[in-house]
Amino acid sequence: MTNKKPLLLVVDDQIQNIELLEAFLTPQGYDIIRAQSGKEALAILSGNDIDLILLDVMMPGMDGFEVTRRVRENPSFQLLPIILVTALREIEDHVKGIEAGCDDFISKPVDKPELIARVRALLKVKAYHDLVQDYQNKMELEIKIRTQELQQSLTRTKAASLEIIQRLSIASEYKDEETGNHISRMSRYAAAVARRMGLDETMTEMVLSTAPMHDLGKIGIPDRILLKPAKLSPLEWEIMKRHTLIGAEILKGSEIELIRTGEMIARTHHEKWDGSGYPAGLRGEEIPLYGRITAIADVFDAMTSVRPYKEAFSVEKALDLIRDERGSHFDPAVVDAFFEILDEIRAIKQQYESCTQQEAEMLELHKLLSQYLENTTASYST
Repeated sequence: MTNKKPLLLVVDDQIQNIELLEAFLTPQGYDIIRAQSGKEALAILSGNDIDLILLDVMMPGMDGFEVTRRVRENPSFQLLPIILVTALREIEDHVKGIEAGCDDFISKPVDKPELIARVRALLKVKAYHDLVQDYQNKMELEIKIRTQELQQSLTRTKAASLEIIQRLSIASEYKDEETGNHISRMSRYAAAVARRMGLDETMTEMVLSTAPMHDLGKIGIPDRILLKPAKLSPLEWEIMKRHTLIGAEILKGSEIELIRTGEMIARTHHEKWDGSGYPAGLRGEEIPLYGRITAIADVFDAMTSVRPYKEAFSVEKALDLIRDERGSHFDPAVVDAFFEILDEIRAIKQQYESCTQQEAEMLELHKLLSQYLENTTASYST
């Protein structure tokens, strides 16, 4: 508590009664505010930090019982001490006062020692309640601050984790195709399809965050296969298909849902609805939904992008091929959702179409590496 004097509100319609209580209490170190009606008392209470109310019962208009009830209706005044000063001595009157919410009674004529003792006792109780409330407020503020700090820390950690995933995913693409734009496009295609299929925002964000890990296993595929500017041989194709297992192996065993989902996508994004995909030949809904969604996003972007072994297809040609593969390569429901949001798909493609200078340099490097590998292969065959 501070060192300020306790402030008492004395309410009585008779001024001489107020002056008498003032004469008893002011020498004890209390400040007094006067009110001569219930209405005036409530107005004073709303604008002052009152520590205790001494309230006459028998007043014209609003009596002490009604004033007490009005005070208790305000949650801020639930623990404010109220002493009813009354000439009423019937038990029924005391019960009525208690039911209204008063804390104590003093009978008229007022006995000075009794008055001082009761005021002191109730002010001690209020001081204890104030101390507890102050401690509770400080604890709540501390908890709020700590919670905000924890939330900020978790947000930073999540952002750092997603950035690491993004950069790791880009690293896996560096040898094979344009870098960040492929990741940005296909992950946003996948998120848009997920949202259209009715997945909630948490699940949609999960797709957006984990789809970039789909080809992480390409890190383990030799450049001579990954950059080959021609059709792969059967043996080379078997090696290429292992990128799904390599990616899953890199990500397996994590307790973090984000990484577990990435593992699942890396393993299943080349499975096909009819069971002809790889690596496990899963069929229909055996393929996790995230894998089915990532598949269409990845294939669409692959078909409409330049690769070391092909030119980009037109959007129309890619869409025709996806239609043809509905129910064989792709989940029909995923295809339907994809075509229902074609405007959004086109907008994403346009937004992330252009290459950065770094990406243009990487594409040029791809061409040079492809030419080198082609020449090297030709020299070994002669």
